[in-house]
Amino acid sequence: MVRGVRRHNGSLSAFVDGRGAADVKEPNVTDRPVPTGKADRDYLAAVTVGGPQPVSRIVVVDYDPQWPGLFQALASSIRAALGGAVLGLEHVGSTSVPGLAAKPKIDIDLIVADSSDEDAYVPHLERAGFTLRIREPDWYEHRVLVREDPDVNLHVFSPGAEELKRHLIFRDWLRGNDDDRNLYASVKRRLAEREWEYVADYAEAKNQVVATILTRAGYIRPVGDPS
Repeated sequence: MVRGVRRHNGSLSAFVDGRGAADVKEPNVTDRPVPTGKADRDYLAAVTVGGPQPVSRIVVVDYDPQWPGLFQALASSIRAALGGAVLGLEHVGSTSVPGLAAKPKIDIDLIVADSSDEDAYVPHLERAGFTLRIREPDWYEHRVLVREDPDVNLHVFSPGAEELKRHLIFRDWLRGNDDDRNLYASVKRRLAEREWEYVADYAEAKNQVVATILTRAGYIRPVGDPS
């Protein structure tokens, strides 16, 4: 997810060497050292409901053509749980890009009137099998709920959150750009070969390539944006 490009401690940008992406000649993103990928531990502890869960390894698999169907089924479940409270639902993240290798976890952006008003949507989603895992009041009032079988990260935002725009720009650019899609896949596969304490560390390690791709897609971060 694009969230790896933001927050924690600003200095955590990362990439890997350019092997396996020879068709992409970008001096600012190749021949970089292997990243440390260390997310801010205090921040993780503060925003994770129940505390961060160690993962050790990240699994990245080939694109699965069933992923769009899984999103549609999940979207139907979310709409059934929330009714008119759903202002928008988008399939985002790597599983939303045909042909892109990804962690087998469906990322969804849900837009509600006020994401800080958890009572308006969290209990209904809990009855549908979701569990609140992330609460970020200082970052667009972002919330994340999770569910298994299939694995899903449900990102909740209020209308106008800048991260919604970033997610769609990143997704749509990768859908239409073979070079950057292949570049991103090669970075993820290489990072997945390493051991990680938390998923957030893996996300931090993708910072530089995500930022580079967003720049090529024409994204300009607004002045004062908290990312």
